[in-house]
Amino acid sequence: MISVEEALDRVLGFFAVLEEEEKPLLECLGQVLAKDVYAPFDVPQHDNSAMDGYAVQAKSIEGADEAHPKILRVVGEVAAGSTTEVKVEPGTSVRIMTGAPLPPGADVVVPFEATDEVDRRRASLPGAEVGIRCGLPEGSNVRRSGEDIAKGQLAVMWGSVLRPSELGVLASLGNAMASVIRRPVVGILATGDEVLDVNESLLPGRVYNSNSYSLAAQVLSCGGIPRLLGVAADNIEQLSVALQSGLDCDMLITSGGVSLGDYDMVKQVLASEGDISFWTVRMKPGKPLAFGTFQRDNGKRVPHLGLPGNPVSSMITFEVFARPAIAKMMGKRHLAKPSIFAIMEDSIQNSDGRRIFARVMVSKREGKYFASLTGTQGSGVLTSMAKADGLAIIPETTSEVRPGTTVEVMLLDWGGDRD
Repeated sequence: MISVEEALDRVLGFFAVLEEEEKPLLECLGQVLAKDVYAPFDVPQHDNSAMDGYAVQAKSIEGADEAHPKILRVVGEVAAGSTTEVKVEPGTSVRIMTGAPLPPGADVVVPFEATDEVDRRRASLPGAEVGIRCGLPEGSNVRRSGEDIAKGQLAVMWGSVLRPSELGVLASLGNAMASVIRRPVVGILATGDEVLDVNESLLPGRVYNSNSYSLAAQVLSCGGIPRLLGVAADNIEQLSVALQSGLDCDMLITSGGVSLGDYDMVKQVLASEGDISFWTVRMKPGKPLAFGTFQRDNGKRVPHLGLPGNPVSSMITFEVFARPAIAKMMGKRHLAKPSIFAIMEDSIQNSDGRRIFARVMVSKREGKYFASLTGTQGSGVLTSMAKADGLAIIPETTSEVRPGTTVEVMLLDWGGDRD
């Protein structure tokens, strides 16, 4: 039995970053940019207005206030998406909309609310003049050319995870496509004579295949592409055929069949058709965990993670080992989920020297994080994961955690869709 750290090192040591692909921009959300992107032009291209108002020269409105407005001639108007050749000179103004290029000669934009435009309209006065009711320094309410991104500047660096903001930057530079590290395809196979597909009728002594759906959703959540390989019975030949069907995947995940029972076949198939790196880890839940590789006909090795059959154990071992492996294949720099330190509100016993991953609900009160158990912590209680915001990590050397003790908590989705 090896430590969590050693097991994770062995798993991650096998994986490498996958090749790049070019895709439409919106399909790249969550993927890693494979090439630096430089700006081919200034963003914005021209000095433009930051708000609706009047483009003027700052010296034309010096000393203006509510009691003593400066009256300027209105010599033109420019809307967003349009340009004008009308030049702003001392004593003149151009009516301008947000985003419109600044007219020649103008160096400040006065917002509508600082003018008497509304009063003039109510009084049915001609729009040939406008009263400016404040003075503003040069450059006020003006977005300068290249203020966001200058021509030739690195706009988005390779290795960046493409979030909505990065996609927006790429779009602002006229990119319809992006070169990204492709998403890994993960084959998911459930094992066991007792496991039924969700479309089948429930029979005595049988259970539905929840693991494949939980694992597939976890793969999706970290950016991978799940491929469901069905359910294989506790039969070496059937299991071998099912695993062979997934050898074109970037990674194989099975659930069940890795403990010490007479019908736990995954290790046997792995030993006969591939190789085993390890098969027990000093953690709870998740002790029976196998990692190895299968070999394709072309000699390429396909990594395989054999997760425990209990649904909680399966999900937790995915978070600890499979999620970082998928992140590494995708080219991400940060492989682990974020963690915080929280004050436990319940006691936890650790009697057998394994690292415990306890399901907890996280809250924040008066600037401090608190964690409380989700209830019964059995490895078959899948609702304990549904209630959890995080996993409280109890070290192997800690025999007891009492209320008030500060522990590390690996966050799952606290602060996300659960709010």
